[in-house]
Amino acid sequence: MNFLLQFSRLIDGLSEAVGRAAIWLILVVVLISAGNAVSRFAFNLSSNAMLEIQWYLFSAIFLACAAYVLKKNEHIRIDVIAGRLSARAQNWIDIFGILFFLLPMALLIAWTSWPVFLNAWHSGETSANAGGLIRWPVRLMLPLGFALLILQAISELIKRIAYLTGAGPNPLQKAAGPSAEEELAAEIRKHQVAPEVADIVHMNHEMVADKQGEQK
Repeated sequence: MNFLLQFSRLIDGLSEAVGRAAIWLILVVVLISAGNAVSRFAFNLSSNAMLEIQWYLFSAIFLACAAYVLKKNEHIRIDVIAGRLSARAQNWIDIFGILFFLLPMALLIAWTSWPVFLNAWHSGETSANAGGLIRWPVRLMLPLGFALLILQAISELIKRIAYLTGAGPNPLQKAAGPSAEEELAAEIRKHQVAPEVADIVHMNHEMVADKQGEQK
C-alpha cells in the first residue's frame, strides 16, 4: 500500500502541474478573443486561424484540467442520498463509480480517439475554412486528456482503498481554508484593483454560504 500511495502522489503531482499550467491558457484565450473582437469591429479584419485557435485552446483547457478537477474533488456531485451516508459508504460508492463508470468510459474514449489522431497526423488534415489550422493538435488533445483522467482515476481509487483499510486519510474530506471566492477577493484587495469587485465577490460567497446553511 505504501508503494501504491507513492504512485498516487506522483500522479497527483502530474495532474497538479498540468492543471496549473492549463489555467494560464484561459488568459491566452481571453486575450485572443479580445484581439479578434477589436480587429473585427475596429478594423474590419478577421482571421479563421485566430478564431479556430480559441476553440483549440478551450478544448485544451477542458481536457487538461479534467484530471486536476478530479484530484481537487470539485466535480459536480448529485449527492442527495450519498451525502447522508457515512464517509466509508461514500468512498465505497466512489470506488464503484470509478471502476464501473469512470474508468471504462475514459478508456473507451482514449482508445477510440487515438486512431482519429493518427489519421489526422498522417493525412495532414486541415480545416475546411480558408486560412484554417491543421487538425492533428486538437485531435491529440482528446486521447491525452483522457489518459490524464485515467491516471487520476487510478490515483483516486488508491486513496479510497487506503482510507478504507486505515492506511490513509479520507480523500473526500476537503482541506480547510479560504474558498475560491475568498481567495479571489483577497487577491483583488491586495492589488487594490477595483475594490468594489472584491466586495461583490465576497457578498456572493456569503449568499452561497447562507443558502447552504438554509438547506442543511
